[in-house]
Amino acid sequence: MGELETLLEIIQDVSAGKYSNDIMSLTGPDTPEPVRTIAEAMGLMMVKVEAREYHLEMLISELKSLNEKIRKNTINTVSTMANALAARDPYTKGHTERVADLAEQIARELGLGDSDIEYIRLGGLLHDIGKIGFPDDLFLPHQAKNPPEIVKRIIKHPTVGAEILQELDFLGPALEYVRSHHERPDGKGYPHRLKDADIPLGAKIIAVADSFDAMTTERPYQKAMTPDVALEIFQRHAGTKWDAGCVEALGRYLANPDNTDCSAHPAETLN
Repeated sequence: MGELETLLEIIQDVSAGKYSNDIMSLTGPDTPEPVRTIAEAMGLMMVKVEAREYHLEMLISELKSLNEKIRKNTINTVSTMANALAARDPYTKGHTERVADLAEQIARELGLGDSDIEYIRLGGLLHDIGKIGFPDDLFLPHQAKNPPEIVKRIIKHPTVGAEILQELDFLGPALEYVRSHHERPDGKGYPHRLKDADIPLGAKIIAVADSFDAMTTERPYQKAMTPDVALEIFQRHAGTKWDAGCVEALGRYLANPDNTDCSAHPAETLN
């Protein structure tokens, strides 16, 4: 193959993004003009293009790091708001973190991957954020049954929470977990009365974790149940109030002798 044909082939490779040092073989004194001059120009152009691509990759990497920092800071902010919200009622202090911890463990029992688990944990942390605008009277003890006017406001909190978070698109499916964590497999939940197949798995997991924490912590209208008693209630209503697979996963988690402090729901925190 002559020098010109070789040059044309190399130029075609470069135009396709296939860079190599083959062009340098045409820059020596034995290569006739104008092939040598063109090859030298191509070599210099390749160096400049590669330098620009490297610089662009560095900028993209820095932007990704910045976006991740913004994402973490935003999540920390809304999580702090959720914790402060729970602290308005001494009986629910720490509730959001416990729900997130237990939801994570149920998800692990179900064999979900780390990415799915992270979104479920986020949904657990933020599931009650829709109560952020509630007046103080909604946090007062109302015995075993809330007045109708209180109930009407309470059942809005999943929808309100999803609306508050809707611009944070990096929350991904966690947004739907917030919206749907009070739905039930039998279609008697709220806010949209979704049935089993239409409820996201993450929302089903958070529903179990949320209810378990409510049952096993002291409330003005009830004594804290033991984990075993609470689990019996879940098992009786598996498939109606709560997803049967999630209830089974909760049972496996509670049966593990390493999980001795079930009321605290110990969990490994995702970074």
